[in-house]
Amino acid sequence: MRAVGGSVRARLRDLVAASDPGLLRLAAGLRTVGAIALTLAVLSLLGADVRHLVAGAIAAMVSTFAIREKQRGQQAVTLALGLPVALASVSLGAVLHSRVVGGDLFFVALIFCAVYARRFGDRGTALGLIGFQVYFMSLFVGATVSGLPQLWGVVAVAVASSAVVRFALVPETPAGILQRLREAFRARLAQLVTAQLALLDAGPEEIDKAVEDVRDGTARLHETAMMIQGRLEEGTADEAVARLVQRRIADAEIAAERLGLLLLTARSAERADTLTLHLPGAPVPPGGPLPVQDESTAMLRRDLEALRLLVLRPVSEDLGTGLAHLRNRLLGYRDEENLPKASPGVQDVFRGIGEAARAVLGLRIALGGPQDDADDTPSTARSREELDAEDAAIDAGEEAEETAAGLERPTTRAAVQVAVGSALAIVGGEFLSSQRWYWAVLTCWIVFINTASTGEILVKGYRRLVGTVLGVVAGLLLAGLVGHHTWTAFALVLLCVFAMFYTAPLSYTLMSFFVTAALGVLYTLLHTYSLSVLVVRVEETALGAACGIIAAAFVLPVHTDRRTNDLLVTVLDRLADVTEAAVDQLSGGDPAELLDKARDLDQALADLRTATQPLTHPVTPMRTRRNTARYVVALLETCAYHARSLAAMAELLPTHPSIAADPRLRRAGKRILGNIGVISARVADERALAEVETGASIASLLEADLPGGSRYGRITDRVLRHLQRLDEAVVGLARPLKVPVAAPKR
Repeated sequence: MRAVGGSVRARLRDLVAASDPGLLRLAAGLRTVGAIALTLAVLSLLGADVRHLVAGAIAAMVSTFAIREKQRGQQAVTLALGLPVALASVSLGAVLHSRVVGGDLFFVALIFCAVYARRFGDRGTALGLIGFQVYFMSLFVGATVSGLPQLWGVVAVAVASSAVVRFALVPETPAGILQRLREAFRARLAQLVTAQLALLDAGPEEIDKAVEDVRDGTARLHETAMMIQGRLEEGTADEAVARLVQRRIADAEIAAERLGLLLLTARSAERADTLTLHLPGAPVPPGGPLPVQDESTAMLRRDLEALRLLVLRPVSEDLGTGLAHLRNRLLGYRDEENLPKASPGVQDVFRGIGEAARAVLGLRIALGGPQDDADDTPSTARSREELDAEDAAIDAGEEAEETAAGLERPTTRAAVQVAVGSALAIVGGEFLSSQRWYWAVLTCWIVFINTASTGEILVKGYRRLVGTVLGVVAGLLLAGLVGHHTWTAFALVLLCVFAMFYTAPLSYTLMSFFVTAALGVLYTLLHTYSLSVLVVRVEETALGAACGIIAAAFVLPVHTDRRTNDLLVTVLDRLADVTEAAVDQLSGGDPAELLDKARDLDQALADLRTATQPLTHPVTPMRTRRNTARYVVALLETCAYHARSLAAMAELLPTHPSIAADPRLRRAGKRILGNIGVISARVADERALAEVETGASIASLLEADLPGGSRYGRITDRVLRHLQRLDEAVVGLARPLKVPVAAPKR
């Protein structure tokens, strides 16, 4: 029974870890709710009235979610600086409460400064948020000069409660977050292997769903890998350890994605295209399920189950003899003599399982230190030696970034835009309601946060409006239920706040829904609740979103096309950097910082994916444009996968006996890099006249470079395959981007 209970708990733990990587959403929700609850408890003991309880709840929420630094010391400094900023903000709000023109002008100036402060990093962003939101709080509760001493005390209690919860009750350390992210990566890797098992057995009617699950699992695994890469420097004390973990995470991700491709190819009549795993709705290669009665297929199913078991077993637990036997068997597939008799496609899957097992072994060593090698077979011992040699070769490096200046700087442009939009919102909001006008300003402010183009602001404004309308309905129901029961109402507010922070990264519409539902309850507590108030809330929200869109469209506009083109050029440049460095190293050149270059490529691609959301949104009326955007992003993800794989193989050169440098690769790389440069130039300037070059396969280029010459080293089929696929994907970008393609040379 204990074993069964432990198994259930482990499955639940893995499920939670996979759904919320690093438990970041859970921690954010608990921390914010804890800060509000502690503030309410202290203020109630001090005899505060409902108005001050509401002010304390808002101040505690702001003091908690505004802090973004990753190191505890930096968080403490920012929170300490946030107290005088909050006190000054609430004081000015009270002083200017009765001065309409002066208050409005100051509010616009405060909004400009709060957005402009984002250029100073996380601390500037946090202090700007605290200044704006606390001023908004003073408007919400109707702060007056005579009531300032009590409000100062409320703000101080809120900030102190936020500090207690952050540093004592729900502590957060970079190392702890990184450890939970590692667990999430392990859980999502196991989920991906489970999806691949389903793909192995899927029939004709289930194949589309199985491929979609593998596609989603691959994307979720990549998302977690990106989160880990963003936390490595702060979460590890040693830079070498950080780079080692980064390398092992990348190896495991590549091995898992390649295993999915090999499975899809094995059950198809033709080689599967990498694009199938990156483009939603992409056609599945024709074919059928693998023969269920075939002995090799039964072994394949058994070994995928074994691989999943290896992944699921936590690093801290001893493998035991049974799991050591499974590990040895899987690693043995890296040797040709251990492959079972089967079709070439199925044998490739066994090779993929062997490489995935090697990646899991490397991940376990990187995360948990040296493992027991008493039961190692020669194949396992060789894999350990390769991993040890790779670990010793890892070095460190860093790059500097350039920033724009003046109005070209994103923070400056956004500050001007949001100031203009807020001024419009104040004027329009006053016409709708002289008492609730600030809701329009709040919406205008919020739609500019974490957006960089007119299209992104339009989508965010639309989502906020939908969430607000639905939240009004919920607010009506909740307000009717709680009546004037103060603590029941606050309990519902806490529940809505937790849901708001837990769902924020998943759905902005849901977040807006919970915010509005909580506000309906708060209005009840302040005895200002009525249907007309909530209707005004919807009207002010729509007005604020419209003002934000108008400001974004006519004041220093950054159109979606321009932003996506700029980011597309960045992605192509990063792709060229990774490809050039990997090919150069595979050709015998000097080692380069391939891990850092691959990480830059992944981040640039993530930025592009976010920027194209307005183009790919379901409500977008231009279907052709939407399909083109999805296709281009999927092709770029395919290119990134093959570039990462080349980079990973290039780093194996010093230690892997079957991979040797071959100078002839430079010729193949020259064509690929030239085509990337042509596409990048065409995207940046439509007048560019260069054409994409096509011609013979990569393998034939290598043979034609030195006819009759001896090979300089063994170039594995995998290197050639990645180069060929990368070449095809780059050429494939030409058609949707309207880049001319030259006829093949004879």
